[in-house]
Amino acid sequence: MKKIFHTVYIGIMVIIIIGLTVYLSYAGYGYYSTPFEERFYLENHDWFKPSGIFGHGLGIVGTLLILFGVVIYILRKRYNFLSGFIRLKYLLEFHIFLCTIGPIMILFHTAFKFGGIVSIAFWSMVAVVLSGVVGRFIYIQIPRTIEGRELSLKEVKDMKSQQSYALKNDRGLDEEIIELISSFTEGENLNKNYLQRRKGLKSIKNALVRKNVDGKERSSILKMVKEEVNLAGRIERLEMMQKLFKYWHVAHLPFALIMLIIVVLHVGVTLAFGYKWIF
Repeated sequence: MKKIFHTVYIGIMVIIIIGLTVYLSYAGYGYYSTPFEERFYLENHDWFKPSGIFGHGLGIVGTLLILFGVVIYILRKRYNFLSGFIRLKYLLEFHIFLCTIGPIMILFHTAFKFGGIVSIAFWSMVAVVLSGVVGRFIYIQIPRTIEGRELSLKEVKDMKSQQSYALKNDRGLDEEIIELISSFTEGENLNKNYLQRRKGLKSIKNALVRKNVDGKERSSILKMVKEEVNLAGRIERLEMMQKLFKYWHVAHLPFALIMLIIVVLHVGVTLAFGYKWIF
């Protein structure tokens, strides 16, 4: 049920993003496809230009969506705001959704005309969005609890140790099978392909059959072996992803700060020149 809900949740956000992009493209195609020097003569120039009611509104709403997406995610991640109502991974996906919708609206707000300091903010925003996509990929590779909390390396290693102990001590297996399982679940065997892993599991299964282990117990042991291999893979993945996450912050945060500073300056200058949208 949760998987279905999650799929629907993601699907709705994707549909909204695609739908908004298609609508904005269709509604303003005639204007945006006209050369910059000729737009002034179009009837809808006062509507679609960056300072127009529609164009200006896109910039305001897009900026507010980005700020809301960033603030609510930071509050949830660092201060556990709304932790009892929404899991972190769902809020991350909502954060990505808002920080995708916002830049799309800002893109149309600019009427595809980039220049001066605003161009720095725009390309910083593009860098933030692209690095956010990379960050999402890294995020989903890091092992987590069912609540979405990131597991520490020690926690995952403890889980593997408990699994190994249960296999080697609680099941009453003899030395031959224990040695066979140990060799199969060692780190150097994690990179074996699917067929090689199946062959290894088959060897363990055949050994259990020879030792007259009944079918139900045999299935339980094989399941535990698979779980131990999975945990070993999670340890390896966690170590690598933690390193990548450090490098990711180097790209994501500075560009986000640059974008924020320039947006504040842009809004300040806009207000100073009297562009107050509908107010």
